Amino acid sequence: MPELPEVETVCRGLADALIGDRFTRITLRRENLRFPFAAGFAESLTGPRIETVGRRAKYILMQFEGDTALIGHLGMSGSFRIEKDVDPGTPLDPHDHVIFETERGLRIRYHDPRRFGFLLLADRASLLDHPQLRGIGPEPLGNEFSGPILAERLAGRKSPVKVALLDQSVVAGVGNIYACEALHRSGISPRRLAANVGRARAERLAAAIRQVLEEAIASGGSTLRNYSQTSGELGYFQHHFDVYDRAGTPCTTADCTGVIERITQAGRSTFFCPKCQR
Repeated sequence: MPELPEVETVCRGLADALIGDRFTRITLRRENLRFPFAAGFAESLTGPRIETVGRRAKYILMQFEGDTALIGHLGMSGSFRIEKDVDPGTPLDPHDHVIFETERGLRIRYHDPRRFGFLLLADRASLLDHPQLRGIGPEPLGNEFSGPILAERLAGRKSPVKVALLDQSVVAGVGNIYACEALHRSGISPRRLAANVGRARAERLAAAIRQVLEEAIASGGSTLRNYSQTSGELGYFQHHFDVYDRAGTPCTTADCTGVIERITQAGRSTFFCPKCQR
């Protein structure tokens, strides 16, 4: 599933192309994705100018002049592809489920083979109180996130810290890949109980989360299966993984002689070095 860096990269691509533009035609090629499309979905988004495109956790938020907003989620395999000067006769892929056409002559295809993504209409005035967004924790790249804040949110939790980091009420947007990478960088075992992380480790972990997310965004995200940027270009942060999907290889930490291991936590693969992560 695309995580914060992948969604941020998609948002930046959409923002660069769409802010100030408007949709002139929206074609729904099926009745639903993960959820059915709202009645009047295409009509509600056709006409008003697009004012902002942003992100909250792993959600894409598009706000239009007036009262309308769009909440998007890429699910497991969703992607947006921005195209210009497309020949109308160019065939579409069977998994291109929504086609957006704009006043500036752009065509944006929402492609989703597994259809776990969704596009929901929302009221702009109460956007952040929408059920999909309510209760999400602090943005890890924002000023509201820090070591003390993370320590406070982990305090009293009896789950392993890796599992706690995947809880979006603890910190927004962090998924399996970047939790593994941040824990390795901060030298914290994914098996350590969240309640036992403490202030000093939380400071290291918060800094590592921010660092790894910023580096991944600069690399266009990580492409493991379906993810691509709005241009169609793949992300390449996967070439810089220290632990994720590297079981059996030597640890990259200086002077560490450990070997990366894989365990399962809450049904997800966790990769770590048992020697330097404590």
